[in-house]
Amino acid sequence: MFRNFNGWEIVIVLVIVLLLFGARKLPDLARSIGASAKEFRKGLDEGVDDEESDDASSSS
Repeated sequence: MFRNFNGWEIVIVLVIVLLLFGARKLPDLARSIGASAKEFRKGLDEGVDDEESDDASSSS
């Protein structure tokens, strides 16, 4: 996905994000993105566990 970006394009995107959200809100934004990713992975893991338990109960 990011293979087509060169160094300057990444810098421009980061500057735009800094201008949109401001320096004070960036740590909170990063923290909320991290928490969202953690919850998403947790949900995926629970979904896999549910599928494994469904497979085990249906084969018995």
